[in-house]
Amino acid sequence: MKKTVLAFSRITPPMIERLQQQFDVIVPDPKKGDIGAQFDEALPHAHGLIGAGRKLGREQLAAAVKLEVVSSVSVGYDNYDIGYFNERGLMLTNTPDVLTESTADLGFSLIMSSARRVAELDAWTKAGEWKASVGPGHFGSDVYGKTLGIVGMGNIGAAIARRGRSGFNMPVLYSGNSRKTDLEQALGAQFRSLDQLLAEADFVVLVVPLSDKTHHLISHRELALMKPGAFLINIARGPIVDEPALIQALEQGTIRGAGLDVYETEPLSDSPLFRLKNAVTLPHIGSATTQTREAMADRAVGNLTAALLGERPQDLVNPQVFKG
Repeated sequence: MKKTVLAFSRITPPMIERLQQQFDVIVPDPKKGDIGAQFDEALPHAHGLIGAGRKLGREQLAAAVKLEVVSSVSVGYDNYDIGYFNERGLMLTNTPDVLTESTADLGFSLIMSSARRVAELDAWTKAGEWKASVGPGHFGSDVYGKTLGIVGMGNIGAAIARRGRSGFNMPVLYSGNSRKTDLEQALGAQFRSLDQLLAEADFVVLVVPLSDKTHHLISHRELALMKPGAFLINIARGPIVDEPALIQALEQGTIRGAGLDVYETEPLSDSPLFRLKNAVTLPHIGSATTQTREAMADRAVGNLTAALLGERPQDLVNPQVFKG
């Protein structure tokens, strides 16, 4: 008898076709009624779950009596209760590496858009406000040669640092839990404490995972340490930034601007950020390119398939539970 796979978010037809070669696949369909009810009904029969964007822990998975693995189509796994997964011996997989370059592209796009006021001036132009040559009131900030600060020098942080150093001659500072001597040698990157980095950098890019330690890592005190002309870029997770504190800093001119792809509550709606010309707001699109999403889907299907066939998945977040 085939094992059963349940999708907990929309997955693509090619993913479904691949999985159907070896498993029974259940994909909740909005045309058939409430998605949540369909998920709850199928959950007791599922050996594997695949998707992204749903919090899964003790309460949500209590009825998943046959469950062996959750394959997340994402790099971050803060939506999942790792302690509970380990307690039950449930495998959790993710999709690292494949989205590094596309997310770094997005991060640097936010640097450029924020500094040169791209979104603001695009809207201004389309509104018919361009009557004459622009003056100082619409000038932006240089990027070339400015100091780039990376908070969390993992793969994505390093990719952003390479873009800044090689393409824009930016001195690179970084903070984190450990020194990256290879990047210090290759890019001339310099290690700083978080406070030192905030005080020195012209662009502060957040690329740290969300945890109890990093929740509201950037709040009133940290924003006050930044230069008045500096920009904060967040492509990590929304709750890393105290959003009301950021809004206040943007309104009062504590910092020059912000480029945001993530928020404390998503989807973002009716936010004071929408009224701020010095905030660029994107809808969590760090990995949202056709090529990268296809690569993530392929990796997630491979991880799920391996786990359900008794093999060790390539990207196992909690290897201690693997019994192979």
